Amino acid sequence: MEPPTNPGDSPVDLEFTVENVESALYQLYFDPDMERKNVAQKWLTQAQASAQAWQFCWALLSPDKLPEVQFFGASTLHTKISRHWSDLPTDQHEGLRVQLLSHILHFSSGPKMVLTRLCVALAAMALNLIPQAWSQPVADMVRAFQPQKPDSEGVPGAEATQDPHAHCLALLELLTVLPEEFQSSRLAQSRRAQLREALAGEWAVVCPMLRQLLQSQDSTSQVKEKVLRCLSSWVGLDVPLGESHELVQDCFTALSNPELFDTAVETIVNAISQPDCQRVLLEQVEHWQEYLALVNMILFCTGIPGHYPVSETTSSLTLTFWYTLQDDILSFEEEKQAVYLQVYRPVYFQLVDVLLHKSHYPSQEDYASWSSDDKEQFRIYRVDISDTLMYVYEMLGAELLSNLYDRLGRQLMDPQQSSVWQDTEALLFGFQSIAETIDVNYSDVIPGLIGLIPRINISNVMLADTVMYTIGSLAEWLADHPVMLGGILPMVLQGLVKAELSVSSVSTLKRICRECRHDLGPHAQDILTVSQDVLVKEVHKSSQCMWLMQALGFLLSALPVEEILVRLHSLITPHIQQLDTLAQQEPNPTNKQPIIHILGMLSSLFTTLDINRQADSLEGASSPRLPPSQSTQNPVVVVLQQVFTLIQTILSKWLDDSEVVEAVCGVFDKSVRTLLHDFGPMVAQLSGMLGQIYSAFPQASALDLARQMVHIFSGEEHHVSNIKSLIEVLTSATLTIFQQGPRDHPDIAESFMHLHAQILKRKPDLYLSNQLDVKALFYCGILSLKFPETPTVKAGSLFFTELLPRCKDMPSLGDVLQRDGKLLTETILQAVGGGSPRSLTEHFSEVLLSLNRHCPALLSQWLKETLQTPGFPSAQVSAEQKHTFSQQLLREQTNKRHVKEIVKEFSLLCRGLQGSGY
Repeated sequence: MEPPTNPGDSPVDLEFTVENVESALYQLYFDPDMERKNVAQKWLTQAQASAQAWQFCWALLSPDKLPEVQFFGASTLHTKISRHWSDLPTDQHEGLRVQLLSHILHFSSGPKMVLTRLCVALAAMALNLIPQAWSQPVADMVRAFQPQKPDSEGVPGAEATQDPHAHCLALLELLTVLPEEFQSSRLAQSRRAQLREALAGEWAVVCPMLRQLLQSQDSTSQVKEKVLRCLSSWVGLDVPLGESHELVQDCFTALSNPELFDTAVETIVNAISQPDCQRVLLEQVEHWQEYLALVNMILFCTGIPGHYPVSETTSSLTLTFWYTLQDDILSFEEEKQAVYLQVYRPVYFQLVDVLLHKSHYPSQEDYASWSSDDKEQFRIYRVDISDTLMYVYEMLGAELLSNLYDRLGRQLMDPQQSSVWQDTEALLFGFQSIAETIDVNYSDVIPGLIGLIPRINISNVMLADTVMYTIGSLAEWLADHPVMLGGILPMVLQGLVKAELSVSSVSTLKRICRECRHDLGPHAQDILTVSQDVLVKEVHKSSQCMWLMQALGFLLSALPVEEILVRLHSLITPHIQQLDTLAQQEPNPTNKQPIIHILGMLSSLFTTLDINRQADSLEGASSPRLPPSQSTQNPVVVVLQQVFTLIQTILSKWLDDSEVVEAVCGVFDKSVRTLLHDFGPMVAQLSGMLGQIYSAFPQASALDLARQMVHIFSGEEHHVSNIKSLIEVLTSATLTIFQQGPRDHPDIAESFMHLHAQILKRKPDLYLSNQLDVKALFYCGILSLKFPETPTVKAGSLFFTELLPRCKDMPSLGDVLQRDGKLLTETILQAVGGGSPRSLTEHFSEVLLSLNRHCPALLSQWLKETLQTPGFPSAQVSAEQKHTFSQQLLREQTNKRHVKEIVKEFSLLCRGLQGSGY
């Protein structure tokens, strides 16, 4: 088919005729030029909204048109009916309905996309007319689709489409989309309730028809699948399922048809997971056996044979049912609950068996043949099972753990049973699922479990992984029962030497070192020996090495202070020697990663190596060790001082590489955060080095480290002069960047604003220094507010909310505010008025609130002067609206939430979004 004549580059001024609409559609679908596509898209949207659309849509549905054109015609009909219904005179309603039904019959053989859109259009029409003008829509629709009805509505070629099977599918499509259109329509609350009631009344017609089609020998699988989907759609309306439980039972017969199985399970679960459905079914006490049979059928679907997701994909759909049923049972009052628990506890014990069976891994050969996507889906499925087991524990309690423990014991004691590793893995998986989130400290089976675990042969990787995670989930219990550590730790260390158990063994060791560190003294040597060995041999990937170092930090923290330094040296010496060798080489891509890796390991170690934590947690310990006296230096500080020259060598060679500089700053940053005031002896050295590296090559990580030092040491008299000199050097170098144009350095601008906000908060009198150019800093703040990057704008706003309260007490700041406050106000209004993303409005509102708190008279004057400019901050707001905004803002000096609302409202007005549903 030839495309119609092209309407040219700009169809904007064209009439909304059939030809022009078709041309625009060709442009939209087939023109490679994105610009022209966009123009066509906009024009077509206007065409759909026009009055002419009621006419041209029918012409577009003509049989000789392309499917894409027909689809647009059907979509236009839906748009007109759902959004411009009031434009259509009442006397045309009947004609429209007849025409729509006729077209649906015509398109019943396809194309499917056009048929569905026409069905949605008729559904939208029904929702406009029910119940007053169209009292029995479903009965009328069913009548219209009777096969014997002649198609005499004047649709060309309609007589040729007499196909009962196609008509049946079209009717089911129409009945399926009717509730869906109701759910997705925007309706007033009262109208929604009225429609819901009317549609629920129609269920009496829909239900018997669906039953008849599902039971009929003549119905094809395609028809039956459509019936199931239709039922799913209607149960969302809370139709009275009590009257239609036979239909739900019919769905169970569909389970025997492999083609329908997935859809049938989904429909059954949808039906009986409706909010009120289970209560209704549970409440029918005289039918409890029938309902129990229904529950057992769902249990069968949960345990459907085969491995998810390779040979079955439906068992996961049933998991929500078990949550809902349990919630309903546990919400009954006590006496009633006891009766139901008697009936359903055995079912839930069966459910546990089924879930554990479904969580079984396939054989290693089969598993190796799975795609990575299948493996990931299976992993997620096991997480869902794990969540379900944790939930079921609420109902079954301690008896569930005893049950799992007894089965595990029987398996491990019987040599024939224990050879099936999947059975052992599944039971441990069940244990771990519960222990991970529920406090099992009071369970009497845990000691027995800890005794059984060392009997497990961990030659299989999947089983070994689960063993590790199970031990990890019991770390808090082990902290309360340290006598059991000796039996279980060797197993973790055995896992630690295997690369394939890297994640599970390292994370488990880290949990044990964190929770049990005060009882690991007797085992410290073993843990350190194995850990040092795997680190030197590079058994684990970089991220696991970091976790392992954190674990060793926890371990070392709890040892006697005099022991820590010796062990610390032996742990890090091989890595420091390697770093020294790397530092002597000329920089190249191959030695960069190992340098960053070693610095990262030191950072990780220093994150958790905190000897002061001993004092907090040793109050009840048997042999309290006092914190070190002031004369003893912190072991981390001793190490840092020893490697300081080496770090300077690395920096001198890698100064222009932000990743290396960041890794170096990370070592000190983690140490400062952990050691706090114990880091004091390093302040002078580090301040000098930071100033030098930043002046040579400014990087955000140096500013962030300086901020930590300001936070901790600016209040200590003997450190102030070092901190002050560092701030002056950093500020001077950053002001140069701002003068040259900071757009390419949003990270530096952000960190610089955060640094100065911290100074104003902790040590504002640094601003009394003649070396700090306060006026330039104020300008830097204003420039930061204009950045497109959200974090930079947030930091700039924080800077001003810290600065403005200080202006009264510090004349230099007061002077700058007097002189440049108007510029600040103007910048914020411009941003609020559309210059910045709307998500930032609340940060600007905090600066405006701060201005109003600390200089209300000045703010009033600045608002007046800036807002009187025509078209500022937006042509969308009138002078009256600007005046109202000023008055509202100036009245509010305390309520932060209220100011945010005022500014947000004004921002929407400026952007023309007020009242548009935003």
